[in-house]
Amino acid sequence: MDFRLTEDQRALQKGVRELLAGRFGPEALRAAVERGGTVDRELWRELGAAGFFSLRLPEAQGGAGLGLPEAALVFEEAGRALLNGPLVATHVAAELIPEAADGTCVVTCATQLRSLIPHFAEADAALVIHGTGMRRRDPKDLPHTRPVRSMDPLTPVHRIPDGTPAKAPPRPDAVLLTAAEQLGSAARTTETAVRYAGEREQFGQPIGGFQAVKHLCAQMLVRTELARSAVYAAAVTEDFTEIAGAKLLADEAAVRNARDCLQVHGGMGFTWEAEVHLHLKRAWLRGQMWLSAAEAEEIQADALASAL
Repeated sequence: MDFRLTEDQRALQKGVRELLAGRFGPEALRAAVERGGTVDRELWRELGAAGFFSLRLPEAQGGAGLGLPEAALVFEEAGRALLNGPLVATHVAAELIPEAADGTCVVTCATQLRSLIPHFAEADAALVIHGTGMRRRDPKDLPHTRPVRSMDPLTPVHRIPDGTPAKAPPRPDAVLLTAAEQLGSAARTTETAVRYAGEREQFGQPIGGFQAVKHLCAQMLVRTELARSAVYAAAVTEDFTEIAGAKLLADEAAVRNARDCLQVHGGMGFTWEAEVHLHLKRAWLRGQMWLSAAEAEEIQADALASAL
């Protein structure tokens, strides 16, 4: 099986990267932090017009008729850019809610994160997902939710009241697209660490010349490429066991790479001058979305046991 990207896939990835670089660069990222992570509705509509949410819809429904591999490439770029908002939920909802497809509707999901709903206050619709099935709910039908402090300043969350289902069997494509976001974040922090190591000098030479820093950057690259192979392969096979494995590897790469990138930056990485700490906080949060590490490990263990 050939997992190499086609020319069309490379062009799609490049186009999304250029779009996000132009519309969600450092200044836009800072603005998003200052407004508490709320969605930029104008940008959301631009994403809809560019086909971000309708990518996998059939052409007869106004979509591009592409598949999960192409969607993974798009979400990888969103992860690189730290683009905020309920991207996966809105993308998945496009097959059910036409307004989600064109970016005029912000959709969150009541079952993607235990007892918490990201971007609840600004959502126009909420999804309840059970495996491959889903249904739409009005956010007003979830009373007594309350805002709680989020570990990620770009992802405001509300707590679901007691008695509301906290978790349902995850939807495989949502898990895979979240893993793709983590992959993009891991790649970005690797590049950031390597660039900083080449610029920052100590004792008259770039810190990238020190063996300890070289090892950190090399380990980051290895984690990123392992996660990339797993995410791309799972997007092609759509096998849930492989998707769970991809999420596990991508979560580890995103979190550990952000930590190592902070190590390379030293104290600078913890300041608002750098975006490294934002990658770490988002990686922590995504690690609990749709499928946690413990759940992914159980799926892998069951698959291994079945193969014996």
